[in-house]
Amino acid sequence: MSVTGILTAAAVVGIVGIFVGLFLGVAGIRFKVETDEREEAVLAALPGNNCGGCGYAGCSGLAAAIAKGEAAPGSCPVGGEAVAKEVARIMGVSAEASRRKVAYVHCQGDCERARTDYDYCGVLDCRMMEFVPGGGPKACGSGCLGYGTCVEACPFDAISVVNGVAKVDREKCKACGKCVEACPKHLISLIPYEARTVVACSSRDKGPVAMKACQTACIGCGICVKNCPSQAVKVEEFHAIIDQEKCTGCGACAEKCPKKAIVSL
Repeated sequence: MSVTGILTAAAVVGIVGIFVGLFLGVAGIRFKVETDEREEAVLAALPGNNCGGCGYAGCSGLAAAIAKGEAAPGSCPVGGEAVAKEVARIMGVSAEASRRKVAYVHCQGDCERARTDYDYCGVLDCRMMEFVPGGGPKACGSGCLGYGTCVEACPFDAISVVNGVAKVDREKCKACGKCVEACPKHLISLIPYEARTVVACSSRDKGPVAMKACQTACIGCGICVKNCPSQAVKVEEFHAIIDQEKCTGCGACAEKCPKKAIVSL
């Protein structure tokens, strides 16, 4: 190839490159997606766990919602009050006081207290118990199965299975709600961190049936209701329920409960 041919080819490539560059530059400006600087700042302030506990698809989804005014500054359960205050500062609004919550497993039916109907050998996944006789080997149909589905769902390593029952580490728990969603028995709920008295049972069986299945089952006797000075306890479907908004944590219900189904934390 002659020198002239080489120079011509180089010139053509250069011109094409310049044209493509100009085209991309113009296209970038024309089709640029405007980004709210506050959204980027909020995203940087969030913990980045992408746990979904806020109800959005990760931290970026929550940041976009906060920037648009569709979510409150304190919507991140993981960040807590510190993150809520920082996000509120970025958005130029006041942060509402948030109440810390933790997950709690409402069951005490461990290997000693709960009766089993048979020995189970199979997939160790609580969700699979829907397909086995009686919903699992435990006599109590509402009891924790202890196969750790909630453990796998927790992104903060805050749950462990102890003697056949899931236990939550209150200090590690971020109240993201993943375990609540994962438990097929619906035994886990989010309670106020400062809660001092809880019902550690989820059984709604009548007294004789419940007592036969577990030593610490709630039998719906109502003694807790009669002894609560703040009227924070009620019994529905043979099951005691504590209104944490009314509860003062005096512990009277836990002390009087004949089956010790109510406990003080």
